[in-house]
Amino acid sequence: MKKFLILLVTLMIFTSNAFAQGKKIIYVPIDGRPCNLHQVVQVAEKLGYEILTPPEEFIGTRTNRGDAEGMWKWLEETAPQADAAVLSTDSLIYGSLVASRTHSLDKQTIMERAQRFKTFHENFPYLPIYLIGTIMRTPAYNFKGEVPYYETHGAKIFQYTALVDKQEMGLLTSGDKRKLKKLEADIPKEYLDDWFMRRAKNSDANELFIEYTRAGIFQYFLLGCDDSARFSQTHRESRKLTELSSDMGKTVVQVTSGADELGMLLVARAINYDRNLTPFVSVEYNLGTGAETWPRYCNEPIGVSIDAAIVAAGGLQIPSHERADLVIAVNTRDDGKTFESSNQKKNKLKNRGDVKTFVKILRELTDKNYPVAVADISFSNGADNSLMNQIKRDGLQYKIRAYGGWNTATNSSGFLIGSGVLTPFMSDKDAAEILTTRYLDDWIYQANVRQEIVAKSYSMPGEGTPQNLGEKLPTLEKLLNERMKEFAAKNLLLPSQWRLEDLKVTLPWQRTFECDPRFKLVG
Repeated sequence: MKKFLILLVTLMIFTSNAFAQGKKIIYVPIDGRPCNLHQVVQVAEKLGYEILTPPEEFIGTRTNRGDAEGMWKWLEETAPQADAAVLSTDSLIYGSLVASRTHSLDKQTIMERAQRFKTFHENFPYLPIYLIGTIMRTPAYNFKGEVPYYETHGAKIFQYTALVDKQEMGLLTSGDKRKLKKLEADIPKEYLDDWFMRRAKNSDANELFIEYTRAGIFQYFLLGCDDSARFSQTHRESRKLTELSSDMGKTVVQVTSGADELGMLLVARAINYDRNLTPFVSVEYNLGTGAETWPRYCNEPIGVSIDAAIVAAGGLQIPSHERADLVIAVNTRDDGKTFESSNQKKNKLKNRGDVKTFVKILRELTDKNYPVAVADISFSNGADNSLMNQIKRDGLQYKIRAYGGWNTATNSSGFLIGSGVLTPFMSDKDAAEILTTRYLDDWIYQANVRQEIVAKSYSMPGEGTPQNLGEKLPTLEKLLNERMKEFAAKNLLLPSQWRLEDLKVTLPWQRTFECDPRFKLVG
């Protein structure tokens, strides 16, 4: 019987991938970071799809805003050979996600580019279009790099818009009212005018896309709230756009938290639609706040975001693990708090009580041979070292089917869901390659090696900072590869039939925030 089941699963994977041979999906990502480009392509190619992406010189990077006009020309030339298209509004209007925050485009140019989506549909009516867009982020701190005044007034602008959001929701206290009045006086009017003007143009374009979705131009529209909070300008705008789209339902359009996971989710949806499949997904939260956990950088509880991501990927959430194609186990703290993975006082190897509880849940699920995907969200921007140490000790690294813990809670869980619902149609080796990418990126780099690279970037001589490594890049990449290989050799316990070879890790945006691990899984 067991041999028959193995044969059946192998046959399903073979025929499923054979079905995809020759199928092509156009994918215009929000920028060229590995999470938005290479890692999405890596997943889809495991199922036999060819992913068509714009020429590298058109795609936005840290130093290149992206060429929207170049991408449009490429898109129109490429469309006749494609079976579906997953398109980023940020790239095709502004050039990239970062450019959408800093552009100086006038409203006429923005709306003309937005209207080109309708023309594109009219020219290629047979091509299903899956659209990803974002509501501009509202960072909660002062920082340098986007608009000049955010370096000195970013935190105050965030606080001001959060209070305006609360005011419109009828939640202001008397203390809030006094603070709002003071902030309005403290922030130069020209800063707020510029801030709101740029956002208004973004919002106008998103309203048009909702109307186009209602008219049937898009197969699906997924609108993400870039870095946000419970109360913020991003949340304020999302309330309006959610209400505007509420008549269509979540199987057509959704407004949700997140940005960098949107491409993976809709590539998964395009593949599931092409195969006429609806993956069944069940969810198991750790004890404590669980689904009600409100993570950093998010404007909704994690349970809401996960529910939305399952729908966006083309899945259906069910209560029964027994009938599920994927069981998502969500690692949250019992008190609902989330921290940065770089917080070395918090992100220790010590086996916490909530981790013990969660690993027990994992063992029970894997012992029943359920296909388990772990959403590791107790820390932002990296894995939970306590959890990963226990997963290693219990031999669970490659007993689970998928893992995610690399950025914000919604980035991690959303990418996990998009890639995870496709793993039933992958071989064990292909699924292990996706898992290994995530372990190298989320656990080994983000939660561990990155801290040494950041510290070294400050201490070593020469020009460069963690945000722009400059002339320090070659030396730091050499150190990065040494440390990544050392950590992987000690902690990554691959099944005996496979071995990790030719590991090479780069810092593609010449900063420490993300890495790009490439390797071969041999055997």
